[in-house]
Amino acid sequence: MDKLGHEAIEWRKDAIVARFGDSTIGADGRVDRKLLGARVFGKPEELAALEAIVHPEANRLTDEWIAQQAALKTAAWCCVINAALLHKSSVFRRLDALILVKAPLFTRLLRAHKRDRLPWPTLVRRFWSQAAFTSQYLASNADIYGVNNGAYFASRYARASLERRLDIVFSFIQGHC
Repeated sequence: MDKLGHEAIEWRKDAIVARFGDSTIGADGRVDRKLLGARVFGKPEELAALEAIVHPEANRLTDEWIAQQAALKTAAWCCVINAALLHKSSVFRRLDALILVKAPLFTRLLRAHKRDRLPWPTLVRRFWSQAAFTSQYLASNADIYGVNNGAYFASRYARASLERRLDIVFSFIQGHC
């Protein structure tokens, strides 16, 4: 769903520019998600405006993708969705299972700093603003599976280890679809 969310942003580019201005467009002509994120972060009314523009399109794309997956299957099937804001999506209440990939706060901060190159205070504020996400997931009716991903630095070994743990959970869930 993250990929579909990015598509939704591009589908709604005109509305985003109308609301947030041309400064949200990068040199490549696409919406610059980092610039847009900086524009709405810490401003609840701006974030709500962005979500009102993007989420309906993201939900539509997600529902279409799920329908396409269902059409390809002839028996019981499972569908996996990776989404940062899953609790805000139209599919959240329909989930049978959730997999929460967990890592220590310090590890997540290091990864985010390496990936986004944002100042430490900005990263801490963003993490703080997302602190309630996990409790919203835990309040769902879905079965919840936790998978630890505490490797401090990305490596081929760390990724393979995480993928093996996820495969075990996927296999278990698939056996119960």
